[in-house]
Amino acid sequence: MTGTGMAGGAGGTGAAGGTGEVTAGAATKDGSSAAEGTPAMDGPSVTAGAGGGPAAGTGTAAPRRGPLRGLPWLVWRRHRTLLWIALVVTVAGCALFAYQRIGVVDFLHAHGAAPKPGGRAEADFQSLFGPMFSGDLQLVTSLPVLAGIFLGAPLIAGEQEQGTIRLVTTQSVSRARWITAALGLPLTVAAGCAVLLSAAFTWLWSPARNLVGGGDWLQSGAFDGTGPVPVAMTLFLTACGIALGTVIRRVVPAMAATAVFTAVGSVLWTEKIIPRLGTPRSTSYPYDGEGPALPPGSVRIDDWVSTADGRLYGFGTCVDGASDACRARLGIVNRVTQYFDLSQMAGMQWLGAGILLALAAAVLAFVVWRAHRRPL
Repeated sequence: MTGTGMAGGAGGTGAAGGTGEVTAGAATKDGSSAAEGTPAMDGPSVTAGAGGGPAAGTGTAAPRRGPLRGLPWLVWRRHRTLLWIALVVTVAGCALFAYQRIGVVDFLHAHGAAPKPGGRAEADFQSLFGPMFSGDLQLVTSLPVLAGIFLGAPLIAGEQEQGTIRLVTTQSVSRARWITAALGLPLTVAAGCAVLLSAAFTWLWSPARNLVGGGDWLQSGAFDGTGPVPVAMTLFLTACGIALGTVIRRVVPAMAATAVFTAVGSVLWTEKIIPRLGTPRSTSYPYDGEGPALPPGSVRIDDWVSTADGRLYGFGTCVDGASDACRARLGIVNRVTQYFDLSQMAGMQWLGAGILLALAAAVLAFVVWRAHRRPL
């Protein structure tokens, strides 16, 4: 009996009529196939065997199914170990913060909803939870640094050093598609992990913010470890690591350069940028009087002495020798304290995060430009 499809065994084996085609193997009375020349999906041809599976010995496989396909899947395969570590650390960190919050809330309920700093409650809190919060803040604030060094720097430098980037770009993949996949997936995972960890730690820190670090949210690390700042810092440092790796083209030197850049950038961020994200508020009082209590959650920035018309002098002015005559000559009659209020924290964080995200976008634009214009 002749026909396009020959019945074989229990189910019959269909003969493929060409690349990308699948021919069914159900024969009719006159021997002709019930369905011929049915076009298949793009990809390797699949030949049906007994039981509906791939035919044995054909050397072909069914198209891969899953959330990631093509270049994103290839990027995941290349960096899956580090990305899996990031996901596991994120889940573990969020679970840890949720567990720690139980103890913090119990302590606050036992000592009042909002115990004031400086009392016995703060001493007890520091004894019980001080090291815990120090470790948590160190974890949250160090993750952007680790992302920049271990994820950003090797991302493209590794492909350049091993030569795999030339293999990819000589196939039917354009540079635009490759750079989009190479940057998009790792940055999305890094940002998602940073969002979850920042949200979880902010949830832990918020009830006890007046007690953590003595209420100093600026110097204790809470400013960099809560809200949008960790997310923006992660994207910025990762982008800088990618850019340095693209330029240096070697993994280890790129990681070293990223570490140096991060150390220098951290000093500039802490000393030069954060103090300028908000306008300090000030309170003045008589030179020989006692200063007023600052609002709860305030962070003391600086102290000055001033004249009656508001001219400021350094706090150490006229403290040696004939101090009374010196103050009388300069007209110093008041002391001035400058501080940031807790209500300014969120605005300063969002402004700082906006600056970091703008810088990250500029750095990534440079990486894309270089990938299009320069030899890889």
